[in-house]
Amino acid sequence: MARVRHPSPQTAAVLVALAKSGEDWSHGYDLCRTLGLKAGTVYPILIRLAERGHVETSWETDPPRGRPARHLYRLSAAGAELARTVAAAARAAAAAPAPGPAALAPRTA
Repeated sequence: MARVRHPSPQTAAVLVALAKSGEDWSHGYDLCRTLGLKAGTVYPILIRLAERGHVETSWETDPPRGRPARHLYRLSAAGAELARTVAAAARAAAAAPAPGPAALAPRTA
């Protein structure tokens, strides 16, 4: 039986940010700044997503003089579908009503 793994909030944030970029390539550093996450969080997520086929990677072809080429990222078709699923789940969770006091009360038999 296959285990269903739900993405962490950080992974979901990276997926949604890449989805907002559409077909455009994104730099890892820009994702870090946009999401307010540290590089030690974002880059391992990008690597895992790339290994699973959800993110395409490429090297910058024409970097500015004096700066090395940067790695670029964008969602693959499978990644775009995952991002839609994650975003829909987040919207559904946000729309669900919070449990009331009766739901939180201990059961008495």
